[in-house]
Amino acid sequence: MEIRIDDLNGPEVAELLQEHLRGMAENSPPESIHALDLTGLKKPEITFWTVWDGAELMGCGALKELGAGHGELKSMRTATTHLRKGVASHLLRHILEEARRRNYRRISLETGSMAAFQPAHQLYANYGFTLCGPFADYIEDPNSVFMTIEL
Repeated sequence: MEIRIDDLNGPEVAELLQEHLRGMAENSPPESIHALDLTGLKKPEITFWTVWDGAELMGCGALKELGAGHGELKSMRTATTHLRKGVASHLLRHILEEARRRNYRRISLETGSMAAFQPAHQLYANYGFTLCGPFADYIEDPNSVFMTIEL
């Protein structure tokens, strides 16, 4: 698995992000979807990575700088054909290493509270993320789970 910083211009990336947004829409009410589209991910405070096996896109994820020492994990998605292959774990380790390199003290995330998001909850818990309250511009939402890890 090769992890690359991505400019979000490839058709494979656009397709995977559409899959991500469809998955959010299938499992969350519209007012509780906080996933970013291509335009939202191209902001200067966001670094976006993709995971590849040769020419095949396996997954993606991003790190958004919220302020001094605090980042947000965004847009973690494994392509459906690559689920259960360790893609998300590999990428999450990479992003946490990058956050440490940037001297972030904390990484937070928002994900859905529904059963479909249980694998994500477990992944993040396995890496030391714990439940927390809303952060940044988020508000309390029964459809959201907020998690954080101190680095």
